[in-house]
Amino acid sequence: MTRGLCLEYYVYINASSMRKPDEVFLCYTLVMDSTYLFIDGENFLFKIEDALIQDGFIKDKIDSIHIDIVKLLKLALPNEIINQSFFYAGRLREYQEYPETIKKSKELILKQRILKTSLGKQGFTFVLAGNVRPQTVTFNGKSRITFKEKGVDVRIAVDLISLSCDKTIKKAIICSSDSDLQPAIAEARKRGVEVVYLGFENSPNKGLMYTTNKTILFRNSEIKQCVPILSK
Repeated sequence: MTRGLCLEYYVYINASSMRKPDEVFLCYTLVMDSTYLFIDGENFLFKIEDALIQDGFIKDKIDSIHIDIVKLLKLALPNEIINQSFFYAGRLREYQEYPETIKKSKELILKQRILKTSLGKQGFTFVLAGNVRPQTVTFNGKSRITFKEKGVDVRIAVDLISLSCDKTIKKAIICSSDSDLQPAIAEARKRGVEVVYLGFENSPNKGLMYTTNKTILFRNSEIKQCVPILSK
């Protein structure tokens, strides 16, 4: 019988503020012979939308937060049994010091809540890691504020190595285009973990293809079957 991962949540609440959890982390108990999926959320959704835009769809019509990931995974990995699926996303909040970003922040927070609910119904563990912060960028002499995610790749790397060191994982499927994960992948492979890179046919990451044991790419034709397109 396959032994699965026992996953528990622990919430540390900052004593100086009881308004909301300050940190959520995962606790793993010893298991073996299991396959785990790690998805870099922001990167994944960007690649999904980019693939559809390349096929002629309008960005504002792409309802990526209601994507049927289970169906997409079955199309790309028809023979794979995934025991645990993790979707990583940055923490969002309103930045009062940037009043011009508050409206956008509220929109992103609402979308993340809808996405979390949708993924929960599909059996995913939604992991908040790092932060999404506004930053000022200048291009052609003009400045504007954009949102930048930090820390998700670090959290994925830590979880992957922790599971590998504890010998609680047999195969890891990494859905990310972040080359910074290569050292963690190499370490996991040294410890006997088979690592699969799950990317996109329109923009595969050559570094991850080289570092992992195997590469599987989402096809644009598969993506179109799993993402709702708004009519209005």
